Amino acid sequence: MSAATTRSRTPDRLCAEAVDLARSAAEEAAAPGVVGEHVSAVSEGDRVVTHLFECKEIGYRGWRWAVTVARASRSKLVTLDETVLLPGPDSLQAPEWVPWSDRLRPGDMGPGDLLPTEAADLRLEPGYSGEDTPPPNSAVTDAVTPQALAELVEAEDIEVTAETDRDDSIPVTERGTIASVAEELGMRRARVLSRYGLHIAADRWDESFGAKTPMAQAAPAPCVSCGFLLPLAGSLRQAFGVCANEFSPADGRVVSLAYGCGGHSEAAIMPTPPRPAPHVLDELGADAFPLGPPAGDGG
Repeated sequence: MSAATTRSRTPDRLCAEAVDLARSAAEEAAAPGVVGEHVSAVSEGDRVVTHLFECKEIGYRGWRWAVTVARASRSKLVTLDETVLLPGPDSLQAPEWVPWSDRLRPGDMGPGDLLPTEAADLRLEPGYSGEDTPPPNSAVTDAVTPQALAELVEAEDIEVTAETDRDDSIPVTERGTIASVAEELGMRRARVLSRYGLHIAADRWDESFGAKTPMAQAAPAPCVSCGFLLPLAGSLRQAFGVCANEFSPADGRVVSLAYGCGGHSEAAIMPTPPRPAPHVLDELGADAFPLGPPAGDGG
């Protein structure tokens, strides 16, 4: 260990003895009566010492007033450097700041709240505008053949007509082109759901209303055979639907076809409870008795 390092870790004698100077500086910066006992003196370098005092102010438990003093080389005059309030090892501190994007949880949004979406959000990809090449993962690509295009239209149950209600802001496309099919599929938006966004949504829905939930394990039959199930459009209809049973815990929610509950439309009808047999002895009736002697009784 070098001599310079040894000198820097040893508090300067004159600076270490300047406790009164450090206390007066702390009392000047703090409110009256909140500067407590002297805790320690820490060497910050050659002829630089920080004096620590207890803080008695309410709400700052464990904090310390830190007053740094110093002196010039070959000088006996100790001067004030700075005075700050610092947390101690056992102080009460605010939790580490977390960005709002990491704090946000499902259900936190309320009326009037806005949730900006990042430009590079992996859940989204650019939509098909008809002017540029669609992304490789899009449902509509330039490699779609007429036969595949017809199968796509038939699978999505799309009716392509010559006259369709269109938005004036969207240019009218020729019937039968890829752009027209993209418009019918709702793909002519600025951004659409990517495959990654589709997969994480499916995983999230399956975790909440899937086959592994306790409700589905005790259900008499899965949702795939329930009359209250409304299938989704597109590729998700192969695994999910929307529950339309108002008495089901999943009413209005996206449920897996393997999910189920006691409100299944084909659940067994509970038998009518039998009527109890009449009582052999009438123990439920009441007999009327007079409170006084009969009329005409001489007694």
